[in-house]
Amino acid sequence: QVQLQESGPGLVKPSQTLSLTCTVSVGSITSNNAYWNWIRQPPGKGLEWMGVITNSGGVYYNPSLKSRTSISRKTSKNQFTLELSSMTTEDTAIYYCVASGELTTSGWPTRYDYWGQGTQVTVSS
Repeated sequence: QVQLQESGPGLVKPSQTLSLTCTVSVGSITSNNAYWNWIRQPPGKGLEWMGVITNSGGVYYNPSLKSRTSISRKTSKNQFTLELSSMTTEDTAIYYCVASGELTTSGWPTRYDYWGQGTQVTVSS
């Protein structure tokens, strides 16, 4: 079973860039049909898909966040990362890394198979 673990700062100041890392164990980020997502949930709101990096390194982003989001990977460490720039209090949320086994042709996951435990990120001065 794929296991994922998020790491990064719990507190970010407004206007700063958030950097989170997801470490994948018991599985490879370069495996066929393996897609690695970032999802977040602001307090009192639903889940928001942010973007995905594929097993071959292709990336797709939620259009609403695309201008501020960058997803990359470190294959030697079996990790993938999220950077979100120009943080505001609206970006306060629990951030999850999630593995999917299938994407639509436009890059949206059709299902979420394995979840990290999530990491709380608070934006405050």
